[in-house]
Amino acid sequence: MILNSVSFIQNIMLTSNFLVPLIITAVSMPYFIRKLTENNIVAKDVYKKGLPTVADRGGTAILLIAMLSLSMNSLFFKFTSTNYVAMIVIALFGLFGILDDMINIGRASKFLIMYYCSYPLIQYATHTAVTLPSVGDLELGIIYLQLIVPTYVLVASNLVNMHSGYNGLSSGLAIIVLVSLIIKSVMINDIENIISVVAITGATLGFYFYERYPAKIFWGNVGSLTVGAAIGAIIVIQGFIISGFVMLIPHTINFLMYVYWKIKKYPHVKFGKIREDGTLEVPNNLTLKWVLPYYYRLNEKQATYAMFLLTSVFCVAGILLPGRL
Repeated sequence: MILNSVSFIQNIMLTSNFLVPLIITAVSMPYFIRKLTENNIVAKDVYKKGLPTVADRGGTAILLIAMLSLSMNSLFFKFTSTNYVAMIVIALFGLFGILDDMINIGRASKFLIMYYCSYPLIQYATHTAVTLPSVGDLELGIIYLQLIVPTYVLVASNLVNMHSGYNGLSSGLAIIVLVSLIIKSVMINDIENIISVVAITGATLGFYFYERYPAKIFWGNVGSLTVGAAIGAIIVIQGFIISGFVMLIPHTINFLMYVYWKIKKYPHVKFGKIREDGTLEVPNNLTLKWVLPYYYRLNEKQATYAMFLLTSVFCVAGILLPGRL
């Protein structure tokens, strides 16, 4: 058993909704890669010699398989309504990601639409108090429901979307954060409302096996917004406002560096280059993933693992915060 205080049925339910999407995704991904490539849904891998093309928008499979897993497991387990609402919100973000992959509707419109996509979660966020060190529980009530819930899901999804660029970077970081939030939920014996997020986590891990270096597929905006919404959803459902913020500090720093870049009006550069020896040549140190390669000769895999290590440190800190902090 995961913990003695958690029922055997809950353990089976948690394990099944993690392993089923993981296995299905890992087995079916070659099919998705082939179909996406045949239909020319591809993107260039800019940190490889010759700029090879790689299947893109694979995050659609994460959403579809997680939803399929939840549906299949509903034959054997009874899920709370919160799980279905959370999956609806995650799916809305995923659908918006598909649209974002196809057309550019503008940043302002994007944020406005995505803000309201998370509204179904408002009535299912059962924890409306924020626990503060040396203060205790601070009941926020309607402020939590009307402001924090939709804002947190919106921000988390976009932080995940922005902290990307290397093979497996964004998906790997998301897995670290999601697993940490699930572990924290298990530690406080509260998992019944996060089963849909567990399914997303399993599917994302199965996908990561194919997006890690050297990537065979990218997840696109549909993947980052889907999984980012799952991170935001579990945080607001469980009331992990402080610990969730701590876990996302590297993502937040990356965003603040982007803001500084924009304020200073430096030239826009989306990607770096690769040197003859395979190390990264980045244009500046104004995004988190470029900081180490700017000062040291690192290859793509090394730079990615450095970001994994950094986020893992903050995730451990978030897990160790007591209770729902």
